[in-house]
This record gives sequence, structure tokens and C-alpha cells, in this order.
Amino acid sequence: MTPVLLLAAEKESAQVTDWAARIGWVVGLALFVALVYWLMREGWKWRGTLQGDLPELPTTPGETGPERLTMSGRYHGSTTAGQWLDRIVAHGLGTRSRAELTLTDAGLDVVRPGASDFFVPAAQLREARLDKGIAGKVLTEGGLLVVTWEHGDRLIDSGFRSDRAAEHNEWVEAINTMIETNSREGAER
Repeated sequence: MTPVLLLAAEKESAQVTDWAARIGWVVGLALFVALVYWLMREGWKWRGTLQGDLPELPTTPGETGPERLTMSGRYHGSTTAGQWLDRIVAHGLGTRSRAELTLTDAGLDVVRPGASDFFVPAAQLREARLDKGIAGKVLTEGGLLVVTWEHGDRLIDSGFRSDRAAEHNEWVEAINTMIETNSREGAER
């Protein structure tokens, strides 16, 4: 045989795709992703069970007085104060959402479409500051308004980001001034 015919005789056709193996891998990967998702969901529910001692969140009273400040933005979650990775999920506090904040003499009203609203009475406010992160959300330095408040026997940090970040400083100043005023008035009584 001539060398050209030998080369032609040695060539084989391309390997045919093994569809059964490919489908098996896709199904296996989908089952693995579903298992991981289920485990994450069970962990979230378990964390909520562990935090079951947290009392129900206060609701907005009928009369709150005039608005001092309003803000539209995002609620990024709540954590145990000082522990920015210890997320609180009980009573819907772990659910991220849009938020409308209103600061009045009565306290801080947090309205969250699609999630449970809550109210922080002025007497429970402890501090407001700018920070860079809270449980799963990290921003630039000072990009997050963190409000520390007392609920039951816990101190809670709640993180908010305004649609207009320049408002954050005004909020920190207003909340901290309100806290100082309430402390002074409480000491005088």
C-alpha cells in the first residue's frame, strides 16, 4: 500500500458525544446545588429557632409627632451589636428589603415593603454611626448607616443604606442628638 492510503486508513471519525454521561453529570450537579440550598435554608430556620427568645418587634404607635427626617433606601439586616457577622433572623430582621425610614420624637419607624415593618422607640435608641459592613454586605468606609438599639435584653445593630448616601451624616447627627437629649431629660427626672 502506498503511504497516502495508509494514512487515510488510520484516520477514524470523531468521537460521538456520550449524552447519557453528560445528562448524568448535569442531573448530579443539579441535585448537589439543591442539597446545598436546602442545607442553607435549614440553617437559616435553625438560627431563627435559636433566636426565638427575642420579643415581638414593636409596631408604630398611633401618634408619633412631627417628622424630623425621612429616608428612602435599603435595609441590609440586623446583627448582635458589635458582632457584624452574627445576623439576627428572628421576626424577619434577617430579610433584606427596600426601606422607608422616618425619625420622629417617638422613635425610628422602619417601613419595609414585602417584609415586616418595625418601630424603634426613642428610649431604646443607643447609637448611630457610619460603618462599612454588616452581615453579608460590605461597602466603602462610611457607606452604611448603622443604628444600635435595645430590644428585650439584646443590643441590635441594624444597617441601612440611603438612596442618597450624603444623607447618612445628617441621620447620625440627628439620632445621636436625640439620644443625648433623652438621656439628659431622663437624668433630670
